[in-house]
Amino acid sequence: MRRKIWNLVLVAVVFVFVGQSTILPGVYAEEESASQPESSGGMSISLMPVSKILQISSNSTYEDIMTVNNDGDSPMKIEVYAAPYSYVYSESEDSYKLGFNSDTNYTQMARWITFKNTGGDWVTKSTYDIAPKNSVEVNYRITTPESIPGGGQYAVIFAHTLSSSTNTSGIRTEASPGMVVYGRSSEGETIVKPIISDLKIEFTESNEASRKSVFRASAKVKNEGNVDFNAIGTMKIDNLFGGTIYETPQTAGRLSVIPEAELTVSDEWTEPPFFGVYKASWTVKVGDEIETIEKIVFVNFAWFLVLSIILLTIIVVGCIIRVRKRKERRSRLAV
Repeated sequence: MRRKIWNLVLVAVVFVFVGQSTILPGVYAEEESASQPESSGGMSISLMPVSKILQISSNSTYEDIMTVNNDGDSPMKIEVYAAPYSYVYSESEDSYKLGFNSDTNYTQMARWITFKNTGGDWVTKSTYDIAPKNSVEVNYRITTPESIPGGGQYAVIFAHTLSSSTNTSGIRTEASPGMVVYGRSSEGETIVKPIISDLKIEFTESNEASRKSVFRASAKVKNEGNVDFNAIGTMKIDNLFGGTIYETPQTAGRLSVIPEAELTVSDEWTEPPFFGVYKASWTVKVGDEIETIEKIVFVNFAWFLVLSIILLTIIVVGCIIRVRKRKERRSRLAV
């Protein structure tokens, strides 16, 4: 009888603390130098590289090449052109959205970019024909004026597909991948001023719809300086009694925040243990600026509480039976 009771105790202990076991984090994809193919109506187009960082100064000329790939099975005509790269505040959504039509002090570079057409002339827009499974090299030039402001300049070079056909739904098939150009002025004052706020760690228990529990961490990072910077967020989940079961991988992408923008850096873990008590921390870093919050999180606490009560009951019952057995043994020996 005693052996059966202690076997039950052992099973309960293992069942309760299975939530404390180590679970490896998911695999994160590294940022690549080429864009993922953008498809539309049977077309597939990609760029290489997807971004370019340049040190610029006044009254200078910079030339480089962007490669556009036709990954589809049909001939493709594209038009390349430059546009401002900025974020615009959306009052309805209370967030900043990427935009390509807003001219600011930090998007002047879009007016400095020209492209070499098939005739050898430098123009603001140029068209190219690309055969299936082939690519074209787009030569672009950045010509700066006699005076440029300090800080950053930002533009995006689009490769817009031109289609004269429509699909079966009567919709024109077009795509517009782009390469972001980050220009950093070597003149004037460079101001790096990040504002980190609204750090949050949230846990959403699984429900019938999602069937998944999720740890989510987020924070807002505002750029009040005049040059872009990278924001890095790291979420860490520890067992209450020690041992890390999840940490944002170092290969996770960094968030680039340009001037006059406030963006959200975040991470989530969708494979937490079924239940348990954990210590979660969330750290956001921009250069030497670091903000951290910590939180104790109960995962499916109702289950945890019920099983803990069952375990405690089994232990108490086992102790009572053991005490009674000892008393009975002593009584028989006394006789």
